[in-house]
Amino acid sequence: MPARKEILQVAGRKVTITNPDKVFFPGLGRTKLDLVRYYLAVAGGALRGVSGRPMALKRFVNGIEGEAFYQKRAPESRPEWIETVELKFPSGRTAHEIVVRDAAQLAWVVNLGCIDLHPHPVRADDLLHPDELRVDLDPIPGVGWPQVREVAMVVREVLTDFGLTGWPKTSGSRGFHIFCRIERRWTFTQVRRAALALAREVERRAPDLATSRWWKEERHGVFVDYNQNAKDRTTASAYSLRPTPDARVSMPLYWHEVPDCEPEAFTIDTAVSRYAELGDPAAGIDDAVGSLEPLLDLAKQQKAAGLDDEPARPPGRIAAAPAPPGKTSGATGRRRSSMPLIEIARAASRDEAMAGLERWKQRHPDVWPLLGPADVLVDSMRGRSSTWTRIRLNLRNVPEHQRPPQEELEVDFDPWKGLQR
Repeated sequence: MPARKEILQVAGRKVTITNPDKVFFPGLGRTKLDLVRYYLAVAGGALRGVSGRPMALKRFVNGIEGEAFYQKRAPESRPEWIETVELKFPSGRTAHEIVVRDAAQLAWVVNLGCIDLHPHPVRADDLLHPDELRVDLDPIPGVGWPQVREVAMVVREVLTDFGLTGWPKTSGSRGFHIFCRIERRWTFTQVRRAALALAREVERRAPDLATSRWWKEERHGVFVDYNQNAKDRTTASAYSLRPTPDARVSMPLYWHEVPDCEPEAFTIDTAVSRYAELGDPAAGIDDAVGSLEPLLDLAKQQKAAGLDDEPARPPGRIAAAPAPPGKTSGATGRRRSSMPLIEIARAASRDEAMAGLERWKQRHPDVWPLLGPADVLVDSMRGRSSTWTRIRLNLRNVPEHQRPPQEELEVDFDPWKGLQR
């Protein structure tokens, strides 16, 4: 018996929804067709975030409990009305990525199993000059949501002082986003430099709340992640559903809502009625285009004061612990942390990595109680087409004589196995 399909009439086109009854959010019983209907109900706002932008596809073909994979290249089998644009990557490779402009194309993308939407900060007609500055607030473990909101308000103050209008939204996860439209005059490198200057200014104004430190083990509070402005980075856009058990939404807010907002209030069950009642808080974003010149001037002042343009590769680091057997100290092999780090696991899945951490805990019962939430560094790492998980421990709060040495990894997954490096 052939699988059931449903044909929707959207924006004057027929959109086929395959396996419409497949459950994507088991705890809620929400199906693929529910996802499509959600996006069509908020299409005006969702399209404002993605329209005309190349989009990386993050596909959950078996729902949130299945493994997701990234697909940069547009599927070869697609309707003639699906637009693409060719992107070139630093590796020299190219890919034709999907460009969404209307609700029919949006529904078609969701039918592929895309729960959230990941557009680039450029438009398809000019891939070299971003039109969006993205501020991503990422709290370290143990930092509460009220502190994230406080930092968001500091970011707004800094943006205003430097001539930019920020448009806030929850990330739908632990963090918070503030996007700004900018003139299409600057390269990715310049936009990232401006974002770094902004992050440092936020840290200067709220040193106890925020950090611009790149290395995870050196952070405190809320990290102002300027690297979301690097080329080829994508971020969940406005009204994106997120792969959480309660189907949270990356929800645009009015600024007066930010000091009291709670991320769990915005889900697939509440977003549609909110959108119908209040409209889109980001409706004016395309009319508020600003200049990066003031932030770039600030970057020059910071550099003159001795701050490096590129803190991601500081010189002179000394390794406090050897790398795991057969491993380099990092992606480039050039940087070793000044913190006493040990690595516990590299795993294909988070669950597998956490199981490895649990085994380590059982073997070191005297050390584990000395570690704080921020000392357990769980990183979601991008592989060739999917993510993998790395776990490291920062032993800075463990007396030196009690620090376990670097041991064989509890889980030793190589995401690049079989590839020439």
